[in-house]
Amino acid sequence: MSIRTTLRQIMPRATILLGLLALPLVAMPVVNAGEKVTIEAPSPKKMGAGLVIMVSLQRAQ
Repeated sequence: MSIRTTLRQIMPRATILLGLLALPLVAMPVVNAGEKVTIEAPSPKKMGAGLVIMVSLQRAQ
């Protein structure tokens, strides 16, 4: 098998693979996420378990 034959077999697959890898980078400027710059996760609710653990450890001593 010659190099040209091998390249003809590999090139379509390589083109499709590179296209799929580049697609998110190309689509990034098109996506509109709104006016906010950052998306923050909601803050976790404080349960107060730290105080209970601290008191119980002090009593154990």
